[in-house]
Amino acid sequence: MKNWKCSWTVVGLSVLLVIQYILTFFVYKLTPYAILQWLGWAIWLISIYFAIAPIFILKKKGGVAKGTSYVNTTQLVDTNLYAIVRHPQYLAGILFSISLMLLSAHWLVLLLGIISSGLIYVDIQMADQEGLQQFGDTYREYMGRVPQINFLAGIVRQFRKRH
Repeated sequence: MKNWKCSWTVVGLSVLLVIQYILTFFVYKLTPYAILQWLGWAIWLISIYFAIAPIFILKKKGGVAKGTSYVNTTQLVDTNLYAIVRHPQYLAGILFSISLMLLSAHWLVLLLGIISSGLIYVDIQMADQEGLQQFGDTYREYMGRVPQINFLAGIVRQFRKRH
């Protein structure tokens, strides 16, 4: 993919996620409902995997030049996590936001999460356009077989492909 660039969507969603975090842990108390807390923490852990794994996967398989950032891929990666979802780090942002919504169960954190998820969706569309520009029909075919962020559908597709 092309070099990461700062866009209004990235800045906006970053600010919203930080505000959600601050509200959840420093302004409001965690929800008293244990099930929401457990679910929130579980989703948070899943989001950490989707945020960190791509760094190592793209460095190893993306044709990244030594000493450059993992986002400077020269080869389309469609294996491992990228066989399940096209945009795992964007998914991580959405999952992180959802985890904060569950942990706080406050309407303002929920509203900010919905807005930040919308901004992430806009950024995903731009990322797909960049993928098409960089990799052409190969990326178009990849888009047809791997979901953007629906990791459950991606897991089911992988399971069906193997069985």
